[in-house]
Amino acid sequence: MEKIQQHTRQEKLEAFGRVLDVLDTLRVKCPWDAKQTNESLRPNTVEEVYELCEALINEDDAEIRKELGDVLLHVLFYAKIGEEKAAFDIVTVCDSLVNKLIRRHPHVYGQVEADNAHQVELNWEQIKLKEKDGNRSVLAGVPSSLPALNKAFRIQEKAANSGFDWEEASQVWEKVQEEIGEFSVEAEKSRMLRHKSDATPEEVKAVEDRVESEMGDLFFSLVNAARLYGVIPENALEKTNKKFIARFNHIEQRARQMGRKLNELTLDEMEELWQEAKARPEKDY
Repeated sequence: MEKIQQHTRQEKLEAFGRVLDVLDTLRVKCPWDAKQTNESLRPNTVEEVYELCEALINEDDAEIRKELGDVLLHVLFYAKIGEEKAAFDIVTVCDSLVNKLIRRHPHVYGQVEADNAHQVELNWEQIKLKEKDGNRSVLAGVPSSLPALNKAFRIQEKAANSGFDWEEASQVWEKVQEEIGEFSVEAEKSRMLRHKSDATPEEVKAVEDRVESEMGDLFFSLVNAARLYGVIPENALEKTNKKFIARFNHIEQRARQMGRKLNELTLDEMEELWQEAKARPEKDY
């Protein structure tokens, strides 16, 4: 992507103003924009945020720029709807944000000491707990609607910032191994139960629930390990997803080149093509 020139503060404000002007016009003159509500926009907002996340994981600057614009439009649209209801507008949204940022950065705007990012996080969580109308529980600020992987990460971050954490990152592996062992035990019970002709539906349901529970515990411990080693699990898993898709697509493509259907390949042939795909540079994925 071609490098842009550096814009002045005035140019940035003018660009922001033009977006507001266009949105004001569309809200009046475009039938689609005129009928939008918070409820109708919400599904599109979720989609736009996911598209931005995809551009971010791909490090595609052109797409990031485009998707940031789409997300910004939604932010401004909600502010416009708030203005129409006389509930809030973009000014009060910005003012509220500025006040919160200043309040939660006393190491910058006050006298509190914070020499590293971790100390900033600890201060942030403590300030949130003290704020009027803030969260009364450390974990109450984790949105219930977050996807489970992200939610687990945020729960563990918040708990750790309150002092509930391992002393050394390496200690987490004992917990991971413990969870693997517990899952293996329940999985084996499930396997044996499936071969019992007299197993009752209640027995089957009970063991399936335990298998699911132990797998959840294992996932949770792995997310904790990722956090302790500075890995964002959502990003790591998404990169692996993309890598798997690329390698599997390679197998499909090579099968077609061989005049074969994918399900006609033996496992050994698939493995050979998989290793062939792995040998390709990851930049080609």
